[in-house]
Amino acid sequence: MKSRYPYLLSLLTGLCFLTAGAQPAFTKIDTTMKIGKVGYHVTVRNRSLTDNSIAVRPIGMESEVQPFNYPLKGRVMSTQVDDLNGDGYPDLILFIYTDSNAVHGTVVCILSEANKSLVPCYLADISYDPKVNKGYKGYDKFSLLEGTLLQRFPIYEPNDANDKPTGGSRTIMYRVAKAEGGWKFNRLKSFDTK
Repeated sequence: MKSRYPYLLSLLTGLCFLTAGAQPAFTKIDTTMKIGKVGYHVTVRNRSLTDNSIAVRPIGMESEVQPFNYPLKGRVMSTQVDDLNGDGYPDLILFIYTDSNAVHGTVVCILSEANKSLVPCYLADISYDPKVNKGYKGYDKFSLLEGTLLQRFPIYEPNDANDKPTGGSRTIMYRVAKAEGGWKFNRLKSFDTK
């Protein structure tokens, strides 16, 4: 099983991977997602990159957990609910792009702490990680696999045009972990495919 794991991840992440240059559709999001009877109602209009408000209403949580709105720079491509920190409570994941062409993506996660409070968890910008950013020019695609966040992007060789990467692709696996002052996504491992 272990020898097939990178192949399986490559196959699954390939399902959500779009080629460089494809135009995404950012539509209004108005959805309810739950695990059992607990979850979130998320609304975001996605009209503007610079002025995009998101509304989150927790469902089935303690009364101290209140709905909230916050301004967002970028547009939300999709949302999901999963138990990312393995505590049995649903966490909300937002897949966000900071440009209209879905080139530069990130993930924001809202973790439920025993359904009594919500705390943020962020993904560090891959541009600043020298262990995995070689050949990186964006075109990020994200997915979840059993509580693990997957980030996939094309690898650019030095002379590649923006619409023609020739270095294959890189997939990075992350898990949520406690960090100083809160939570963050830790890089577990990465692998390249041609």
